[in-house]
Amino acid sequence: MKKQDLLFEIADRQQGYFTSQQAEECGFSRPNFHLKLKSGEWIKEQRGIYRLARYPAAERPELVLWTLWSRDKKGTPQGVWSHETALDIHELSDVMPAKMHMSVPKRFRKKIEIPKILRLHFVDLAESNIEIRQGFKVTTPLQTLIDVIDEGTVPQEFVIQAIREALERGLIFRRDLIQIPQLMRYKNGYNL
Repeated sequence: MKKQDLLFEIADRQQGYFTSQQAEECGFSRPNFHLKLKSGEWIKEQRGIYRLARYPAAERPELVLWTLWSRDKKGTPQGVWSHETALDIHELSDVMPAKMHMSVPKRFRKKIEIPKILRLHFVDLAESNIEIRQGFKVTTPLQTLIDVIDEGTVPQEFVIQAIREALERGLIFRRDLIQIPQLMRYKNGYNL
């Protein structure tokens, strides 16, 4: 298979994005990246992160971009969208987070400064609490609700709205609410 095809397969799983490491693994030489940039085939998005110029624009490209930013030394993304950002991804409330919330493993380290747009939560998530999307991961609706209730920064009316939406759309079930002991403070008077 040609290196262009290999790179397209990777980029296609990541909404058109790829890392310099992934391009090299496909057979592209780093010293020649400038030729792809100059020709307009690639667009440099961040240090070490590129996008195929002709790939259709994604609805939420920042989710993939920052996921790739979270990669470890082996090139594996570590971040999982969580908390208020996960509420937004799941369309569970009208909350508009000022920062993008990402959960990363407790051992996560970056040599560069954490971008101001990100709010990192250091936690080791179980795979059962993660959903895989095209180019990024997000906490499940139930885990998202647990996170925002534990954090306590989302106003109560948005938490209630999120729980009701999740129940109505079948993303969680009433029996799941037992897993959220903190929910008892919301339950009284809110007809959940």
